[in-house]
Amino acid sequence: MSDGTTWVGATAKQISRAVRRGDATATQVVADHLEQIAITDPTLDAFRVIRGGEAITEAEKVDDQEDLANLPLAGVPVAVKENTAVAGLPTWNGSAAARTPEVAEDDHEVVRRLRGAGAIVVGTTRMPEMGLWAVTDEGEGVTRNPWDRDRTPGGSSGGAAAAVAAGLVPIAQCNDGLGSIRIPAACCGLVGLKPGRGVVPSDLGITNWYGLVENGVLTTTVSDAVLGFSVLAGRDPIKLVEPSRLRVGVSVKSPLAGVRPDEPNASAVTAASKLLVQAGHDTVVANPPYPQTLGIGTLATWFASAYRESADYQLAQLQPRTRQHIRLGKWALRAGLVRQSQRDAYREAAIRFFADNSLDLLLTPALAGAPPLAEGHAGGSWWRNMSASMRYAPYAGAWNVAGLPAIVVPVGTRPDGLPLGIQLVGPPDSEALLLAVAGQFEVLNPWQRVAY
Repeated sequence: MSDGTTWVGATAKQISRAVRRGDATATQVVADHLEQIAITDPTLDAFRVIRGGEAITEAEKVDDQEDLANLPLAGVPVAVKENTAVAGLPTWNGSAAARTPEVAEDDHEVVRRLRGAGAIVVGTTRMPEMGLWAVTDEGEGVTRNPWDRDRTPGGSSGGAAAAVAAGLVPIAQCNDGLGSIRIPAACCGLVGLKPGRGVVPSDLGITNWYGLVENGVLTTTVSDAVLGFSVLAGRDPIKLVEPSRLRVGVSVKSPLAGVRPDEPNASAVTAASKLLVQAGHDTVVANPPYPQTLGIGTLATWFASAYRESADYQLAQLQPRTRQHIRLGKWALRAGLVRQSQRDAYREAAIRFFADNSLDLLLTPALAGAPPLAEGHAGGSWWRNMSASMRYAPYAGAWNVAGLPAIVVPVGTRPDGLPLGIQLVGPPDSEALLLAVAGQFEVLNPWQRVAY
């Protein structure tokens, strides 16, 4: 809660309630956050664009509304990932090589929904070039983890995660193609929900990665995640119901052969299993299917997504790692390795896994290792970047291919003080259940919400 002198650090739920009641003004709340951004972001580099004057003007318009009762995000400062259209701003997509980015004439639907709920967009957040990497080092700036500025906040929604973990905004919109919400959530100690396919508008044009990308939010609390998800999904605010006794599969098996979680991430799964039992649920060992064709097909789709998008860039100005990704994408398409039928088959297998094992949810590590160092990736080789991304963060991408909802929840800290998280995955339409179980984790094992 605000300490009475600033609203920085308050949750979205606290802010919106205060603004609706008249205990605070949207203008003051936004001004507080803009002041904190000005102090903190020069050493964090979470934001690409800060909408100072525009945000204050929009906050004043919220304050002028006579009836705020139907604005669930009244006066809440939010950040938007820079690959998502915000009217009046260029959509850079993490690259200085973009061909004179056109200023967006209209908001993306998820931005329109946030604003329609009373939220104020204070800026757009940084991401790696084309959103391809699990580290946010995009050449012009290196985004840093508020818990340890030598480390990355993850990617591709690294700027969003850094902004929320530093308390610069309580909610950040972001998107997830192969883990780009959940990986930063785990790196920065946040709640990060990737909705299932078709639940939230996700069309980002050619950047939608053959349907793998979903829009969502990063938050510091489960209640804020519920609020943000409800707004993006166009639903009335979800009321979480205490789940009845669940059967939860537990697996530390990695989709990437030869990769195992390090001791802190393995212990996080053990701790989460105990919390589930404490909450009244049953846990069983259950390893999901990770066929070799999944790995090959996912890599091919990842490469091909970059190739399809490359027409929007000045290729000579792209980073070497990105150009190699594009070359491999061209080859993968010509070789026939990018197949919708293969992705559909994996979705069916993943859904069948839950049914055949009578599972309500699946628990896995969120990461396999510590967040890498923040610097040195943009100018590094393709293989160095591939190896870093895949080896520390292999657990997320399969669930984009399957189109199933998944959430990352904090569960503790590593010996070096960095946050630890776990991933919960569910069958189609289980977003509310995932959030409810995450809420049980929060009650039984509260976490430090921001990195100060």
